[in-house]
Amino acid sequence: MKKFCGLLIVMLLIVLTACSSTEQNSSNENVSVEKNDWKAGDQGTEEQKPEEEKPIQVDKGLLNVEVTLPASLFLGEDLDRVIAEAKEAGVGEVSKNSDGSITYKMSKSKHKEMMVQMEKDLISSIEEMKNNADLVSVQDIHHNQSFSEFTLVVNKKIYENSFDGFVVFGLGISGMFYGILNGVEPGENKITIFVKDEATQEVFEEVVYPDDLEEISN
Repeated sequence: MKKFCGLLIVMLLIVLTACSSTEQNSSNENVSVEKNDWKAGDQGTEEQKPEEEKPIQVDKGLLNVEVTLPASLFLGEDLDRVIAEAKEAGVGEVSKNSDGSITYKMSKSKHKEMMVQMEKDLISSIEEMKNNADLVSVQDIHHNQSFSEFTLVVNKKIYENSFDGFVVFGLGISGMFYGILNGVEPGENKITIFVKDEATQEVFEEVVYPDDLEEISN
């Protein structure tokens, strides 16, 4: 999960920077952190870790969109630098909250602009995967309009004896991030990847994120 959070920050900054060249951005999703209570040594007193952290939040108002990223996404980061970089990238308002989270505020038009930019970036990344000579088994990649469903067409024999399965991970993370920024409700942000054998047209593998990602982490 920590690696996933790190990917979110990197991807967010990439999208922000890309949009600033034609102009701005920001957005949403849900990553929740469980609260664990623990008892202190021999003293029998009960201490608690900080209150449960709020998930990534996207608030689409009538005129503006606010995106709040929790403090856990910025562990070890210089928040002042993160804020400065976001402003340089064109985000209208960026504020540091008392709990360590950061809120990005932008117009609806800028949010739409950001989503258009991210869609272009996703399609470009998919084309690179399809044409990557190192991904020998990958023959084609199809997706729906919302990037919530992908079909990875492969040479099954080569796929099963290679590391090309990492493509599934990349598609799952990208689809989840797109959903986050587009304000999809946390419980509904599911990405399904079908892996199909080109020769037989058989779907021999089906992966659902974040469900399978959480199973791997446990």
